[in-house]
Amino acid sequence: WGRIEADVADRLNAVRAAGGRVISVGTTSLRLLESATGEDKVIRPFAGDTSIFITPGYRFRAIDGLMTNFHLPKSTLFMLVSALMGRERMQAAYAHAIAQGYRFYSYGDSSLLLP
Repeated sequence: WGRIEADVADRLNAVRAAGGRVISVGTTSLRLLESATGEDKVIRPFAGDTSIFITPGYRFRAIDGLMTNFHLPKSTLFMLVSALMGRERMQAAYAHAIAQGYRFYSYGDSSLLLP
């Protein structure tokens, strides 16, 4: 469950209108923003559950990037980051993370994903 107040939606839309990027911090925030955004890419006030399931092939409407930790490689959250960045690119990033000893899960290392 989440909420996006009208003033927050207005500020995010203003950032986009001025040529800026909307970067979600966390996959839950990303799902909330995507749930609040119409096909016209306008972010609207929102309050409620988000049951959006993002897999490769999804067309992002609200966000231009994502900051998130490294999730388990065979998880639904890996599918979400693969939808944003491409499966091959994420597999390469995860291979690097594993080889370098990055930490996974909620308190692991993070990444900034900019498609």
